[in-house]
Amino acid sequence: MQKNQGLFRTIKSLYSFVQRTFDASFTTHFYVFCLFVGLVLRLDHPIMMRLPKTMFHQISDLLPIPFFLNKNLFLRALIFKIRMDDMITNDILFQQALQLLQQLIATPSFSKEENATAEIIKTFLEKHGVKTHRKLNNIWAYNRFFDPAKPTILLNSHHDTVKPNSGYTRDPYDAVMEDGKLFGLGSNDAGGCLVSLIAVFLHYYDQSALKYNFCLATTAEEEISGNNGLELIVPELGKLDFAIVGEPTQMQLAIAERGLMVLDCTAFGRAGHAAREEGDNAIYKAIKDIEWFRTYRFAKESEVFGPVKMSVTIIQAGSQHNVVPATCTFTVDVRVTDAYRNKEVLEMIREQVNCEVKPRSIRLKPSSIPKDHPIVQAGIALGRTTYGSPTTSDQSLLDIPSVKSGPGDSARSHMADEFIYVDEIKEGIGLYIKMLDQLVK
Repeated sequence: MQKNQGLFRTIKSLYSFVQRTFDASFTTHFYVFCLFVGLVLRLDHPIMMRLPKTMFHQISDLLPIPFFLNKNLFLRALIFKIRMDDMITNDILFQQALQLLQQLIATPSFSKEENATAEIIKTFLEKHGVKTHRKLNNIWAYNRFFDPAKPTILLNSHHDTVKPNSGYTRDPYDAVMEDGKLFGLGSNDAGGCLVSLIAVFLHYYDQSALKYNFCLATTAEEEISGNNGLELIVPELGKLDFAIVGEPTQMQLAIAERGLMVLDCTAFGRAGHAAREEGDNAIYKAIKDIEWFRTYRFAKESEVFGPVKMSVTIIQAGSQHNVVPATCTFTVDVRVTDAYRNKEVLEMIREQVNCEVKPRSIRLKPSSIPKDHPIVQAGIALGRTTYGSPTTSDQSLLDIPSVKSGPGDSARSHMADEFIYVDEIKEGIGLYIKMLDQLVK
């Protein structure tokens, strides 16, 4: 250890000496320094991972290699510089992401009340030189070298939260770190994902030779599936080719998500006195349709989820014991798989039952991405597993392939004393970048 520290000090002193001795206007000091480093150290030496990035700040563009510099040594040093840049830049991004998350936790942002956190995110991005767009409490941005001829990747997560439940023993807005955990409302769902994707966006923001564009969308009202969140701005984002939706999945890959339809059904009969053969009992009519919902199996089944699931969850009829009810209402929870679209399932249901069927909404669509999609294969290559998510997210509002993945654990979402492990955020940023590098570089 002492030997390494001594060598570290020696290299820093050497760099200072080279700066003082050679003409910096021709960046000669950089090449001479690279020559010495290449002679002394291997690229994987621990010291190579500790040199400060400030040593290279004066070099914005590499000039032609001087005639006296061995090209192999130069290439080794150049590779080292690139590795150093990435490592140090990503560590800075992680630290900034962590600070941003603490600021967001300390700022209440219930669904429909996200104005303050939207402003925090907007200010953060603009301090990094990013031009932002805002509509209500949604903030979005594009990479600096956006090219309309290239495909675009959407990076999306939300900054609204649920309200803290009664089980909290901590201040939900006190973003305190203890034992490697960052506590606070929204830390896990989905603050960790949000700031990780912001860090990833900034990592690629200034890179000019990418095969893809990036669109970052930090959105509102996800927790209530509201109309003024992602759905509001999707038409303004332009053509999108696929999306990464940040939700806590332990960085595993949710390649499918069930859609949701809630159906309010009404069976109609005719009122009459229960003591006489009068009326047409709406309950008996409803029973036939309820039995259909219980037993029907749709022809197509999802490879991930299996069949569409329909559950009758509420039923109500009658006003008093001696009156034959004229109506019977019941509610059906329909979990649509990626084998169907919501509208398609609704039409099939209406063809099969006699009752009136009114969906509360068909907005929350099933979503999926093929397992052989490059981003999924990139994740699998990094040891990630694929699965179907039983929970609904903003994926349901997208009509493009999307994968749900992010740091944190869904089991901690909405729990009392919510937290995320700090290392989960750091790992998440790294894994996002490693996956995307396989596509965009």
